[in-house]
Amino acid sequence: MFKVSPLRKRQFLGGVIGLVLGIGIFYVLTLEATEDYVSIGPMNTGHQDLSCFACHADAKGNLMQQIQSNISHAVGARKNGVDFGTQDVTVNNCLECHDRPNDRHPVHRFSEPRFKDAIKNIDATTCITCHTEHGGERVSVASINYCMNCHQDLEVENDPVDISHKDLISQESWNTCIQCHDFHGNHKYALPEKMSDTIPMQTIQNYFDGGEDPYGKVKKYIALSQEEWLKSLDE
Repeated sequence: MFKVSPLRKRQFLGGVIGLVLGIGIFYVLTLEATEDYVSIGPMNTGHQDLSCFACHADAKGNLMQQIQSNISHAVGARKNGVDFGTQDVTVNNCLECHDRPNDRHPVHRFSEPRFKDAIKNIDATTCITCHTEHGGERVSVASINYCMNCHQDLEVENDPVDISHKDLISQESWNTCIQCHDFHGNHKYALPEKMSDTIPMQTIQNYFDGGEDPYGKVKKYIALSQEEWLKSLDE
């Protein structure tokens, strides 16, 4: 009669225990109560009440199907891989709550050929270029001189500002744009006519980091809450 060595028994038992523990841990980490532990960082300002599934939808197929598909892709038996665990977050996820008809800079516009050079410097075709999630902030873009990528030839008729836009552009004072202009144009507020009355840069940076909104609390369109978003899916 064939005898299994004690070493093989321990190896088999260890493999079974590891498999059970792995499945158990994977299951526990998918529970809503463990979201804070799974997240790679704090939610951005305004997203504190969102659950993970609001952005991270389950990938198609079950876990075993996803593993098999990706293994097949890795060995060349399948043309494309598949999402594992959850689907990739795309700009469409953001627009489900933040799509605004008055948006001064809608992401779809930057897919036009005339912006092909600009998006080499800043890819404005996707929200996460400026709003990377899980940073506990509001805006994550490295430098706020991004207006320079599209507005070098800007001309303003009857320019009301005491230092004209033409002069500001010639001086390459691109950081001053955001001191007057809300990028998406969704705030209701009066534009200053003197540079001394513009929003200080430190206040703008604090706003980007998640602080108080210096443009005011009155907005033209309010983003959907998670409850409103869920309701819209049922309609």
